[in-house]
Amino acid sequence: MAETTFSDRMTRHPAHSADTLGSRMTTLRNTMSPWWFLLPTLVFFIGYQAYPIIRVLWISFTDYQYLSNEPANFVGFGNYVAAFKDPLMWASLWRATLFTIMFLPGTIILPLLLAILVDRVTNPKLATFYRVVLLIPAVIPSTLVFVLWKWMYNYQVGPINHLLVDIFGLFTVYNAPQWLGGTPLTLPAIAIMEWWWGLGYHTIFFLAGLAAIPRDLPEAARIDGASEWSIFWHITRPALAPIMMILVVLRFGTAMAVIDEYLIFGGFNRDSPTYTWTIFMYDQAFKLGLWRQGFAAAIGMIGAVAMMIVMVFLIRIFRPKG
Repeated sequence: MAETTFSDRMTRHPAHSADTLGSRMTTLRNTMSPWWFLLPTLVFFIGYQAYPIIRVLWISFTDYQYLSNEPANFVGFGNYVAAFKDPLMWASLWRATLFTIMFLPGTIILPLLLAILVDRVTNPKLATFYRVVLLIPAVIPSTLVFVLWKWMYNYQVGPINHLLVDIFGLFTVYNAPQWLGGTPLTLPAIAIMEWWWGLGYHTIFFLAGLAAIPRDLPEAARIDGASEWSIFWHITRPALAPIMMILVVLRFGTAMAVIDEYLIFGGFNRDSPTYTWTIFMYDQAFKLGLWRQGFAAAIGMIGAVAMMIVMVFLIRIFRPKG
């Protein structure tokens, strides 16, 4: 009996073979389609997230210098040991922590209270107006925000000191508060600026959470005689817990990694409260003549790991229960 080849089968049943091949291609295409949508995200993540992190991690174990023609030498944990032994490393981490302690409560509590007040406005046009006004600071470019607040905090011509000295008479021109320039008031001054800058943006987050709460729940609680505090604690707070967790984690990372504000309001004075680990890293990498990029990368990795450890605890504390 003659052997039947693949060509013979294709010749005898061309329609059946084409249908089989077409169904296989359709199945393959349907299987691969979701991955094609993920491809841009994967390329972005690898190129702009994973690779820089791996690159900085490698640099932290070397004596890498960007402007040097000599190849980088592997130094192991030498940069990390030097960073841990440097008192400035611990001082700079503590300064960033101190600012975060000042920053986080205001960036959560104030927007939450404001969102509750705006949510109770029954006039639709007035409620829309409040929302638009609240978002104005969020759309102002950062450069304008820094220039505005630097003028407001100015020792001689700033409106804040003008109110305190000339209007209320709480101070004189000789003992007026020195808000900027590395004084003890610099960190609180930056925290207040950050509260104002993010107030509307964070309030919109809480307004979105409040809109998801059924209106009949608070009304039923009021009819049953519950106080406003009980309604907030047992109804509003649990419903806003996921949003609060997201804001706490995100803003903790923002506060610990602030750098632009410190450079503008504090400079590179090592005794300044604004000389945090981010400024220390930038100073070592680009400002000083040594150009110790490897040492600076180690500082950055230490700060990043410390932030991630704290973030894990924050997620465990603020995650919704039940």
